[in-house]
Amino acid sequence: MSEIVMYGTTWCSDCTRAKRFFERNEVDYKWVNIDQETEFVDYVLGVNDGLRIVPTIVFGDGSILAEPSDGDLALKLDLDDI
Repeated sequence: MSEIVMYGTTWCSDCTRAKRFFERNEVDYKWVNIDQETEFVDYVLGVNDGLRIVPTIVFGDGSILAEPSDGDLALKLDLDDI
């Protein structure tokens, strides 16, 4: 699969969980901390109807998952291990 980009913050527990999921399943992704790279806040707001939802994860096929569960990520990536 093409590049995966996760927009999030260091204080977000769901971001930490999603990072652990990707790392446990050896899924490559790019991490964007929107508290440090504030130019991406507007992007997150735009794709989430004005809401600052993190993590917002964008997949290479253009699909987006906001605050996905491990099950949602496993289903999207066709993985058995959640």
